[in-house]
Amino acid sequence: MREVEVVGVRVEMPTNQPLVLLRELEGDRYLPIWIGAVEASAIAFAQQGTETPRPLTHELMQRLVAALGDELREVQIDNVDEGVFYATLYFESGAQVGARPSDSIALALRTGSRILCAEDVLDVAGITSTREEDEEIEKFREFLDAVEPEDFEAP
Repeated sequence: MREVEVVGVRVEMPTNQPLVLLRELEGDRYLPIWIGAVEASAIAFAQQGTETPRPLTHELMQRLVAALGDELREVQIDNVDEGVFYATLYFESGAQVGARPSDSIALALRTGSRILCAEDVLDVAGITSTREEDEEIEKFREFLDAVEPEDFEAP
C-alpha cells in the first residue's frame, strides 16, 4: 500500500465529468478517479473546510462513527476492475466496510484519516507525471484555489 494525498477535484471537459486526483506521497504517480458531482462537492467542501448549516451525508457518517464509539483509521483503495475502483474503510475497532473511493475520500478528509492505495491499482490506473504534466497539475492547483463547491452542482 502507498499513501496518497488528495490533490483536488475538477470537472473534466468536454464530458463535464468530475474527477478526484490523488498523488502518492513518496513517488511520482497520480491516480485520477472519475466520481459523481455530489461526491466532488463533498470532497471540495472537506478540503476547503466549509461548514454546512446541517450535516451532509459524509458529515453524518463521521458523526455516526463517533457516536458509536469508533474511529476511522484509514481508507484503502484496494482494487480496480474494468475502470471501476473499490475501497475499504478500516476502523479502530477492527471493523471493515466496503465503499466507493469517492465516499471514502470524503470521509477520510473529514476525519483526518490516511488514504492508501494498493500498489497494483497504481500500476494499472496510475499515471506518471512528466514535466508537461507537472505544469498542468500546477494549473490544476491554481484552479482549485478559485473553485467553489457549488461549481459541481448539476445544472
